[in-house]
Amino acid sequence: MRLREVARSAMRSLRANGMRTALTALGTIIGVASVIVVLAVGEGASADVSSRIRALGTNLLTIRPGAGGFGPVRSGSVETLTLGDAAAIARVPGVAAVAPEVSGSAQLRHRSENTSAQVIGVTDTYLAIRSLEVATGLSFDALDDRERRRVVILGANVAEELFGSASALGERVQIRGIAFRVIGVLERKGDAGFLSPDDMVLVPLATHQGVLFGQDHLSTISVQIEDEGESDAVQASIEELMRLRHRLRPDQEDDFSVRSQTEMLQTMGAVTGTLTALLGAVALVSLIVGGIGIMNIMLASVRERTREIGVRMAVGARRRDILLQFLAEAVVVSAAGGLVGLALGCAGAAAIARFGGWSTVVPAYGVVLALGVSLAVGVVFGVGPARSAARLDPVEALRTD
Repeated sequence: MRLREVARSAMRSLRANGMRTALTALGTIIGVASVIVVLAVGEGASADVSSRIRALGTNLLTIRPGAGGFGPVRSGSVETLTLGDAAAIARVPGVAAVAPEVSGSAQLRHRSENTSAQVIGVTDTYLAIRSLEVATGLSFDALDDRERRRVVILGANVAEELFGSASALGERVQIRGIAFRVIGVLERKGDAGFLSPDDMVLVPLATHQGVLFGQDHLSTISVQIEDEGESDAVQASIEELMRLRHRLRPDQEDDFSVRSQTEMLQTMGAVTGTLTALLGAVALVSLIVGGIGIMNIMLASVRERTREIGVRMAVGARRRDILLQFLAEAVVVSAAGGLVGLALGCAGAAAIARFGGWSTVVPAYGVVLALGVSLAVGVVFGVGPARSAARLDPVEALRTD
């Protein structure tokens, strides 16, 4: 009964100063809403990246030149992969298919329209290994590559930029001043970030090497594994083979990098998780600021209500009752701010997903974290003013005007 009466008294006091209560809760509202939005965007980005990597299959290995991995700048030579390497890898037990590829940036032109795109030289196995499909038209065959035919498959965005809503099939486009016939348009994949298939164009590998760019080395070798459970064993066999082919001594570093989709998935998950945690921690600072605001307002309330506290003590209220009342007021303000902030945060995440085009996912742990921290803020920053009120001398409090 005492706790119920304390809660009623706290609510009456908060309603009597509605505007001040709302302003006090504003810091908590902003803090919780910020935390929810940041976590929703971070989780959405992580889920989006994971789904795109998984769509390529976790039985995919990617080999690139240089010992430094997959960044834009890699140590070592960038001309260490050859078609001979790809042919040798195809004979490794457990390998289902191999897709060598080369890449280069070029300007594409069709009549008065032009755009810049990444031009990828591929073989007829590339689309299947990379889980890409031709929406309209045809794919390459072995004859296209062998005869260095000047044919091209456009990414969805490139086709739209050059041809608008008109069909691109059979039309001619200029790539580095050389005419190519469009035989297909890739199915749209949506925003996939860096090197999205929608922003690429594909040409036969031999055409890319011999006609467009004049290079004999490869940019990447994609390897599809027959059994996903044998991924580590196959990767080890490929690394051993590559070291033998490149005549590397035991004390020499690899001049190539082999990465699995699972490894890439774990790396991207760690990166997005770290960024989300960092941004979430920054957003939590606003909750601390909101807690300081609650403490300041509650201290001011104690000074304003000193006579009221003295009267309550004079008619029998104990110090614990006074402490519980002021603590309850701080917790109620913080909890109410947390609930309003949660609603605003969920609405903000939905608005970002709808109008900003970003994937957002409000995680259950984020809801619990935001509400839990908001309650903890109310308790931690409400204890000081509550103890200050409970320690007042009743006689001195009654003398206060």
